[in-house]
Amino acid sequence: MDVRLLCICVCIAGVHATQTTYNRTYHIPEIEGYDGWYNNLAHPEWGGADMPLSRRLTPVFSDGTYQPSGDDRPNPLRIANLTMRGAVGRTSYMNRTALLTFFGQQVVEEILDAQRPGCPPEYFNIKIPRGHYLYDTADEGGKYIPFLRSRYDKNTGQSPNNVRQQLNEITPWIDGGLTYGITKAWADALRSFTNGQLLCDGEQAHNCPLPARNTIGLPIVNPPPPADHELKSARRFYRIGNPRGNENPMLLSMQVLWFRNHNWHANRLQVDFTRQGIRCNDEILFNRARQWNIAEHQRIVLEEWLPAFLGTDVPAYTAYSSTTFPGITHIFQTSAMRFGHTIVPPVAYRAFPEISREGSLTCNFLPLGREGPSRTTSVRTCQSYFNSPDVVADGNAVDELFFGLSRQVTEREDNIVTEDLQGFVFGGLDFSRRDLMAVNIQRGRDHGLPDYNTARENYGLPRLTSFDQINPAAMNDSHPDYENFETTRQAIYALDELHKGNINNVDIWPGGLLETVDGPGPLFSAVISDQFQRIRNGDRFWYENKLNGLFTEQEISTIKGTDFRQILDRNIRAKWYHELGGILLIPKDPFHYYGSSSEMHPQLMTNGCGPRLDYNISNLATYLEPCSPMQTFDYFDGSEGPYIGTLVSLGLYLLLNIVILLAAVRIVKQRAIKARGSNSATGGADVWLKAGVFSTAGGVPMVADELKIKTPRKVVIAPSVANKSLKVYDAVSGAVVRNIDLAHITQCDMLLTGQANSVIQDGIILLRFANLYDLVLRFAGSPEPFGNAMYDFLNTIGIGAQKRYETESKILSDVFTKEDRQVLLEEFFRLLFRESLAEEGQTQEKSRLKRRATKRKRQILSLELTKVEFAEAMGMKDSTLFVEQVFKLVDDDRSGTVSFQEFLKFLILFTKGSADNKLELMFNIYDIDGSGSLEREEFTEMLGHLIEQANEQVDAGNLKSVVDSMLDSAGLADQTTLNLSQFKRMFGEYHSELDDAAVQVKGKTARKSITAQTLNAQQVEAIESLKQGNGASSEPSTLEVAATQEPPRSKANRFMSVRRTKANETVAAYQNQHDAQASSNVHIEPLSVEAEIGDEAELSKGADELLKVQRFWENYRLHIFWFILYQLVVAAIFVERAYYYSVEREHGGLRRIAGYGVTVTRGAASAMMFTYSTLLVTMSRNIITRLRETFLNTYIPFDGAHSMHKVIAFTGLLYTVVHCIGHAINFYHISTQTANDLTCLFREYYHLSDELPKFQFWMFSTLTGITGYLLALIVITLYVFAMPYARRYLFRTFWLTHHLYIAMYILLILHGSGRLVQPPLFQWFFVAPAAIFAIDKLISYSRKKVEIVVYKAEKLPSGVTHLQFKKPANFDYRSGQWVRIACLSLNESEYHPFTLTSAPGEPTLDLHIRAVGPWTHNLRTVYDPENPKNKDTHGALSFPRLFLDGPFGEGHQDWFKYEIAVLVGGGIGVTPFASILKDVVHKQAANTRFTAKKVYFLWVTRTQKQFEWMTDIIRQVEEDDKKELTDIHIFITQFYQKFDLRTIMLYICERHFQKVSNRSLFSGLRSVTHFGRPQFNSFFEGLQDLHNEVGQVGVFSCGPPPMTRSVEAGCAHCNQIEGPIFIHHSENF
Repeated sequence: MDVRLLCICVCIAGVHATQTTYNRTYHIPEIEGYDGWYNNLAHPEWGGADMPLSRRLTPVFSDGTYQPSGDDRPNPLRIANLTMRGAVGRTSYMNRTALLTFFGQQVVEEILDAQRPGCPPEYFNIKIPRGHYLYDTADEGGKYIPFLRSRYDKNTGQSPNNVRQQLNEITPWIDGGLTYGITKAWADALRSFTNGQLLCDGEQAHNCPLPARNTIGLPIVNPPPPADHELKSARRFYRIGNPRGNENPMLLSMQVLWFRNHNWHANRLQVDFTRQGIRCNDEILFNRARQWNIAEHQRIVLEEWLPAFLGTDVPAYTAYSSTTFPGITHIFQTSAMRFGHTIVPPVAYRAFPEISREGSLTCNFLPLGREGPSRTTSVRTCQSYFNSPDVVADGNAVDELFFGLSRQVTEREDNIVTEDLQGFVFGGLDFSRRDLMAVNIQRGRDHGLPDYNTARENYGLPRLTSFDQINPAAMNDSHPDYENFETTRQAIYALDELHKGNINNVDIWPGGLLETVDGPGPLFSAVISDQFQRIRNGDRFWYENKLNGLFTEQEISTIKGTDFRQILDRNIRAKWYHELGGILLIPKDPFHYYGSSSEMHPQLMTNGCGPRLDYNISNLATYLEPCSPMQTFDYFDGSEGPYIGTLVSLGLYLLLNIVILLAAVRIVKQRAIKARGSNSATGGADVWLKAGVFSTAGGVPMVADELKIKTPRKVVIAPSVANKSLKVYDAVSGAVVRNIDLAHITQCDMLLTGQANSVIQDGIILLRFANLYDLVLRFAGSPEPFGNAMYDFLNTIGIGAQKRYETESKILSDVFTKEDRQVLLEEFFRLLFRESLAEEGQTQEKSRLKRRATKRKRQILSLELTKVEFAEAMGMKDSTLFVEQVFKLVDDDRSGTVSFQEFLKFLILFTKGSADNKLELMFNIYDIDGSGSLEREEFTEMLGHLIEQANEQVDAGNLKSVVDSMLDSAGLADQTTLNLSQFKRMFGEYHSELDDAAVQVKGKTARKSITAQTLNAQQVEAIESLKQGNGASSEPSTLEVAATQEPPRSKANRFMSVRRTKANETVAAYQNQHDAQASSNVHIEPLSVEAEIGDEAELSKGADELLKVQRFWENYRLHIFWFILYQLVVAAIFVERAYYYSVEREHGGLRRIAGYGVTVTRGAASAMMFTYSTLLVTMSRNIITRLRETFLNTYIPFDGAHSMHKVIAFTGLLYTVVHCIGHAINFYHISTQTANDLTCLFREYYHLSDELPKFQFWMFSTLTGITGYLLALIVITLYVFAMPYARRYLFRTFWLTHHLYIAMYILLILHGSGRLVQPPLFQWFFVAPAAIFAIDKLISYSRKKVEIVVYKAEKLPSGVTHLQFKKPANFDYRSGQWVRIACLSLNESEYHPFTLTSAPGEPTLDLHIRAVGPWTHNLRTVYDPENPKNKDTHGALSFPRLFLDGPFGEGHQDWFKYEIAVLVGGGIGVTPFASILKDVVHKQAANTRFTAKKVYFLWVTRTQKQFEWMTDIIRQVEEDDKKELTDIHIFITQFYQKFDLRTIMLYICERHFQKVSNRSLFSGLRSVTHFGRPQFNSFFEGLQDLHNEVGQVGVFSCGPPPMTRSVEAGCAHCNQIEGPIFIHHSENF
């Protein structure tokens, strides 16, 4: 069928087929383009499609540029209702037919299309007057008719010199655009490419009555038919040249006519060319037929229709004028040509002639259907909009319409417009009916047209001075038709009233319409006539232009001789037409019906075929189908569920990640507990089986689940008659988890589920004792056997037991848990401490309060501590001798518990007692047998118990040396027994320490200077009682008896450049600490004596704060600078995008829908792109490490890369949250918009015109939406599992989820590629950081896949594994740097970071790795020397190999850049300092010059026994440090601070041992050993005094966050004081 090349035309003559001889080829004249360009060769763009409309009138935009005019004019709906609404059914004065009316519509569609709204859409809605008869029948008010402003040239509307210019999307030429379209692509879609024909509907191709259906999906205008109020497929429409041609059946019929006429000419030409022996093809036939079709159309429009429409002749064509501009004027488009609206009838009749029974020819007018348009009814205009295929479904319908419309006299030429246009013209789903007359007025204002009087003046008409002059005929009571002009007069009066007599402020459309008498008035006639003459005269391809060579003289004559009647005759295909008279059935002048014609079938004059108009205002409802009412539509309908579901799914996904995290951590913890239990050296069950636990008659232990505790566990209970106690064992680990002392218990309440002697499953038993929390157990079977055994045991030890049976719910609801007990104890000690510090008057006040105490307070005051609780409060084991002695002293009444008053006496002594008071108490404690004297062996035994309690081991010889030294110092070397006075003399030099011994509760020091005035009577009595040995006190679980903090100082004192004498003495002693006589025990401690301040004035608070800021800036100026700079860059990116969418794209895309919401989301999106891209830079460890060693490190704090990574990540997260929330709002707005608006705004996303894109479409069917959703899921997972809590317990999960960054970046690229809002931008942010990151990865890959041999592996105490492995060639590193390793036996792609503990000068690399997670525990197992897998066939050790990546830099490697360096290591955080300390001595040995003059190392550890390997390193450093460059301090936190009752004796022992041996009693090192945690404030203050000449002190800390925060606080504190600045570098593990 498709023939695109030469097609040989076959000439058929009669019934004989002969072979035709072609003797020449036809040369077709110049072919006119489709888009109108190059019609005028001097001005190629004149008459081009999509060019601006022509402005004949000066625009009056309200802002002079683009804002609509007429803001001071009356409401368009009010104007339309008062001037254009009225009765219909009155016939045309000039007998114009409905065929003229609808022919006029196709003329408009041929030369003008400015209906498409601008993009992005601009709404200029028409306010509906309250109580409007159609649109506000409920009298609600606040309603609007949606009105979209016209599309315009984007290069206009920018200044008063360049006002907005609306566009005509088609050509103004009469060039067949209606039939062929305005592009060749569109025209090709209409062609059959056979014999020059246009493509016919496949269903009726035999005679080609209709064009093909739109099965290929041409973008034909397809609003919802208002009669149905639903979207329908555009494929139902016919494939024609004008996208709007299917609007109504009458317009479609006109286009079908020209479609048929083209094919008629193609057939004719084919026959003519064949007869003449002219070679032709499809292309020649098509284009020549097109030229003939256009020419005839031009002739009909200008020479038949236009004179009929205007009522006057048009000046004859003279010649082509290349200077005539053909552009459509704004006034023509918005007003003048709309005159045809007034003559549109509410119904279009279909009719056909038929032979009656009598044999006469009659007309059959189809009835007016009331069920909607169909194939068997005439057409109601308002119900036919975009339902044309339902009417024109076969060829006869078109013929019937032409026959009917040619006999239907149209509506009268006046100001009244049918309701089909005024009130019921088509709209969108959101507003299915509109008032076209109000729209006409609003359109003129949209285009910035001036007033009616100005327009008249511009077209050479006189200005009017009053409204009466608008239509003189209507106002002339002598006019023959005066009565018929009543509606016009009333409209003029109404217009006058609306405008308050201001004739100069009337819109052009109502003013020009009211000029009407029997056709367009003077203004509209002038505009229309001018426009068509310019179109004709400026058209180089006009058929009468002989210079264009399109047609010969004869052909022009033929065209001029062809009238519209002939066009209809040749193209009506109905069978009845040709059978019953042919052309005689059509009036000679189809545009007028005069009732008689010499050339019309005589029977059609009389047999019911006259002018048809059988409807009027009185019978309108009877005969006409009513217009369906206006309906609205909620575009969000159908999106509610997916919208809410999507948001909820993201929230649930976040919760799911959190739940998975918590559950996984719990599983890890439980596995760790089980592993510890299974690996316990106690033997697990062997322990409690030996203890004699409760068992069944068959000897099976009674294992139960302990309930109402934080972590339920399986336990067994072991009774002890001898000790009168119950021990609760963990059934898994065998550890004692609770010891219940029953020595002083007299009664027990026992609650069981079930009934006596009953058999139940999952029974519960509760044991309740006085002053204890309840024990709740669940047994797999009945609790009765256990209850009976417990009952017998309690009776045996003399405790009365009462058994009761209750329901499980009641038992569990009444449990007194450990937490409940703890709350009471907290309040107990809080009140106790308050009382101990109270002055006399305060105590009396408290006594009054006590009398008024609530039940809760009385309960607290009556609380008594058991020995176990007392021991827990002391932080010691209840079985120790020290606790036994103290408890005896405090328990006055020997009740086995400590009451409030008993504890208060002990506490008063330590808050207000003197050194002698405390020594007397200590003497009583150490006097084990209570003899009043202290044997040397007793004293030594007590010291041994104290040391044992601190989990330390001291050689017996060393301990004896200590005691001998103490006695020798006091002159008591020969004494074997000490009395109280001798005991006091032995401690005489420690009176200041004893004076400062105190009790501390939650950081509050309980210490006052001891004077008689500070003691009240009750307190003196308490001290005297304790002197007699009646008791002492300690702290409970929440109280830690610790070293006192430094006394508070005034601000002025803190700022003195030369501070206290005491401090100077301390520093001097510190400086000489290795002196054998006195120095080794001196260490920087909190000062308890305040210095004299002198006469210096205290600095103002403002100066204090200013100095803080200055010091903070000096310390962190680079970090602050880059942080602020980065945030400013991010903010600038955010602001730039926000500004762009707020101002420069004010009318663009989402901006028009979501308002300023889109500015925020776009700004956040760009900020996200930047942050997530720059994250890659902070991940480029190799490059950062190398840059640290360049001059750039002076300006860029590379050691803060990890912190900056977090800052950037959380900045990105912040903008991500803003972006997501913003788009949640934006997507809601998108889902509420019309489909046409969305098609305009989102050009990259196609959807069929009958599809409404819902929220689910935008979210899940667009690349941007689905990738955005997936990105949200990835970000949630990334950030949840990147939290410190997750990294601590689930490092592998963190590692795996963090690798989602690859998917994240891929999705980010795809996300922008969707172009939903803007062209992709991410690549511009991403390319540079990605290149840097790629280079860094290449560096890593170049080395980390080299297998490294492990030479040595050791399992050290405290879960530490030591690995020593080969140092790769060219592996250059600095002390303090770290590496990443992967174990080939575990997972060769899973790398973990560890700090090197070897020095750069050593031949191998060392790591000390603590097992804290699954991977490190597995590593410890893999490298266990006892693991059989690590031995070869000969028994030699052979460890799995490693992959190594690094080294990587951090702040610690810069230790050598400071004259004074302070290293603070906590726990396993000492590893970087092991490398540094070894490096220090190596540099000394090699005589390497470096900046550091002194290196202080503070090791904070629970006990040095945990890190014996570090002790060995320190010992080696001490031996090799010949220049005494290092100064090492060990803080053992297992010990209490030196001013504590329990520790003071150990402190004294340590000092004496150091005097004797110059080594620590506990560590064996020359390093200073401290008890408790370091007080960094005082330590750093001492350094400031000692090294006042340096500018900066480098402080490097590594350890748990609380410790590094304390170091940071100490640095910040000292940086507020004049002196060296402390620069802190920290790392956490």
